[in-house]
Amino acid sequence: MKMHRKTKGITLIGFAILLCVVGFFAYLAMRLVPMYIEYFGVVKAMNQVRTDGGAASKTLDQIRRDLHFKFDTEYVDNDAVPPSAITLKREAGAATLRIAYEKRVPFVYNLDIVGSFDKSINLTGPGGD
Repeated sequence: MKMHRKTKGITLIGFAILLCVVGFFAYLAMRLVPMYIEYFGVVKAMNQVRTDGGAASKTLDQIRRDLHFKFDTEYVDNDAVPPSAITLKREAGAATLRIAYEKRVPFVYNLDIVGSFDKSINLTGPGGD
């Protein structure tokens, strides 16, 4: 009497399909991760501006200039955050810095990945004036 053993493992076709799925998600991550690293650099630059002395009393142009200087040290592309995306709102003695922008990254052929980023910080709160 012969005993048949049940074989275990993955077939070549199954491996190819698995490789395609893993490759797709790896490519997606290669496109998304730099976009988010850049966003975290923008947030870090905003917090650095807040901790600088007198940030709440600066004009919008001075804050934009400070931010663009800090963007260089945080590896943020100056074209990624246009000056119109940086706004300063003064209300009831409080100053709020807001950066709202979109980042478009080509993905495949005519498809793009669009990230919409919006961050506000209070310049007169903790760490500010």
